[in-house]
Parts: sequence; structure tokens; C-alpha cells
Amino acid sequence: MPGPMLDPVPTDMTLPERVDCVVIGGGIIGTSTALELAERGLSVALCEKGQIGAEQSSRNWGWVRMSCRDPREIPLMAAAIRQWEGMETRTGQRMGYAQTGILFTAPSARDYAKYQRWAEHLGPYQIESRMIEGHELDALLPGHSLRLKGALYTPKDGRAEPQWAAPGIAKGARAAGATIHTGCAVRSLDIQAGRVSGVITEKGRIRCDAVVLAGGAWSRLFAGNAGIELPQLRVINTVMRTTAVEGGPEASAWAADFAIRKRADGGFTIACGTYSVVDLVPDNFRLMRQFLPALRAEWASLRFRLSDRWRQEAGEARSWLPSQITPFEQTRVLDPQPVERIMRSSWAAARRAFPVLNQAQIAQSWAGMIDVTPDAIPVISPVETLPGLFIGTGFSGHGFGIGPGAGVLLADLVTGRAPVVDPHDFRLSRFSDGSKIRPMDEF
Repeated sequence: MPGPMLDPVPTDMTLPERVDCVVIGGGIIGTSTALELAERGLSVALCEKGQIGAEQSSRNWGWVRMSCRDPREIPLMAAAIRQWEGMETRTGQRMGYAQTGILFTAPSARDYAKYQRWAEHLGPYQIESRMIEGHELDALLPGHSLRLKGALYTPKDGRAEPQWAAPGIAKGARAAGATIHTGCAVRSLDIQAGRVSGVITEKGRIRCDAVVLAGGAWSRLFAGNAGIELPQLRVINTVMRTTAVEGGPEASAWAADFAIRKRADGGFTIACGTYSVVDLVPDNFRLMRQFLPALRAEWASLRFRLSDRWRQEAGEARSWLPSQITPFEQTRVLDPQPVERIMRSSWAAARRAFPVLNQAQIAQSWAGMIDVTPDAIPVISPVETLPGLFIGTGFSGHGFGIGPGAGVLLADLVTGRAPVVDPHDFRLSRFSDGSKIRPMDEF
């Protein structure tokens, strides 16, 4: 079954000869960057090998959350929320954004204490995040049958509709002057005198002074062809949506066996709150040493399997000439199959927790490829060894909510404006300069 139904985005048929910046990738990061740059008066061409938002940007849970993030992401997430609050007015497009709150449920005293400690990270930002229990908890999760000690509640957290957001932001960028080119894979960078001077697409060359690589799960492959080492792996998350049903929580909630979000169509998006699947591929072994700290921290939540992806990725070209067909043209959209056992388990757990869901049916299911870095925070960075190239990738399952903030930061880096937040923690060079790579559990 194909992924979510996307709002269509018009494409510009003619490539510009020259722009200030080319953005590679039409997900939430790429479209947000294009919008910000275009509104600042730069000429921008956004190139997407498939359709706008067709991969993980439309396949995620739709959460826009501050809660339970890596503390290093909190300042950027605060900036992202400010962007979300005005995005519909700014673009004239529907986003489905609403601040309905998110709850992370705590079935035990240990979980309660863990979330209570995390909430302290928001103290300096004057953002409310607190533990709730009893009647207040029951009112936010009407009809639930969970046995809980309490829950972490962050009222400013919310939701948006993934199938609307990236397309809507792309339309906003186009209205601001950017050109949008779908079905147009960028094959390689054009490098002259040691710096970026343009890109070569399957439809021709575009000259430019800056390129933003926002290719999601494809970024490592593209960067590698340019001689840039970008440690990034892919994990699979399975999601489903239900038919509309009366009742159920307006706030989104995470529990040990499932996560739930109310949708604009009256149904719910449901996913597994704990497990992700990792297909064993050659990169798992190439990057094993760099990912060891993350593997130790997340071992219990990962499910490894040997699938046909080993053959697919082992057979993919890792370098090519601009005149050659690339892997980006051979696979326009990553569309992995949902993991049936995880889907059945999370659906059963959600119905036990909210009996009202027994009146609903599964309308659709899909899976998405999440781009993950060794420390599970993104790369938002210039490439020091190649002037003119900037990377925004590796959002590790946190990219949808933080995307508009990342777009602002990337635009700041491209234009040389004072950055909206300190980008130091997101620099690409942290993986090569001897810095200790620290997953969130170390904070």
C-alpha cells in the first residue's frame, strides 16, 4: 500500500540557469529552508527526485514536540514552534497545526522520576512542562484504561498534518519566488576551484553559490559521492491511521506499547512507541564503531533483521559521474513495507488503552525510513572542506516538528546572518574532530 496521500505541488518545468542557492530535497527541512531563503530575497531552486514530502516528512507521527527531546535540540525546537505558530498565515496553506499538548505516560515511580528530571531542562525557557496525575490526567486522556503513576504534560506541544505541511511550505516558497522541480534528481555537485559552483541534475546544470543538502535518508550517499564522510544510518518505523471515531484524546500521548495522535480527519495516527526496525546493510558494519554508543543506549528498542535491503544497498553505486544514472533516479521514493507484527501489537495496545478505538478500523498503514546519526541529533552545518555546501540531515526521527526551525538556522548559515541558535552542537566536524559522541542518555 503506498504512503500517505499528499497535497500536490506544482512543478516548474524549466531549470533556471543560475540561482543563489540550490536546495536538494523536498522534505520538511528542504522546503522550510527554501521558504526562508526566498523570503530573504535570495533566488532559490529546490530539486526533489520524487515528490514533495513523499518520504519520511509525510510518514511520521505528526508530533510537534518540545518534550523529551535531547537537551541540545531544545533551543532550536523553541524557534521551530515560533515558526509553526505563524506558518499557515505566512504561506496561505493548511498545516493542521494545533497546540493540544503531549503526554509521556509513566506507569511506574521510576518512569515518573525520569520524566520529572527531564522537565527541568525547560526551566530556563519558561515553557510549562510538569508531571500530572489523577483527575487532571484522566481529563486529558478521556476513557483510557492505562494504569499510570502519572504523565509528563507539556501544553505547548502539539501536532500538524505531515501530508499537508511540506507541500504547503513548498507552495509558500514558490509564492515567495523559489522554483520547485519535482522528478528532478541532483546527480552531483559542480565544483570549481575547490568550492561549489553549481549542481548537475538529471535535467541539466544549475549554477549557484550555495547548495543545501537536505536529502534525508539519501544524504549519506550523495555526500559520499562528493568525497564527504557523513555517518548516517536508516531505521524503519511503522505507522497507521484509523477511520474517524468520536471520542478519544485531543492531546497526543506516548505509552510503552503505542503512541497516538488525533488527526484532522477525525481518525487517529497510531504507531509503536518503543521499537524501530533496522535492516542489516553494509553501512551497518562500515559505521559500527561510530554508532556503538547509540547501540548501547538503544539496544532494547531496536529490532535487527536481514532482508532484501542488503542486496539492494550492496548493489547501489557509491560513486558515479554526472553523466550516469544515479540511485536517486532508480528509486524515486523510499517506500518500505510496514512491519506487520509491530503494527498488530501497537493497534491492540491502543485499543486496550482506549476502548473507543474498537469502533474504528485501520484505514491505511505505511512505513518510513528515518535518517539517524551516531548521537541522534542532526547535522545542520557548513562543510568546512567544501565551501558553499551546507548539510541539514540526520534528524533521527525528530525532524518533522523541528523542521521549520532547522530551515531558519540553515538559511542563517547560508546567508551569514547571526544564527537563530548556536549551531555548534550540530556541526558536521564533531564526527571527525575527536569530540566525544554522546547520545541523549548521557545527559
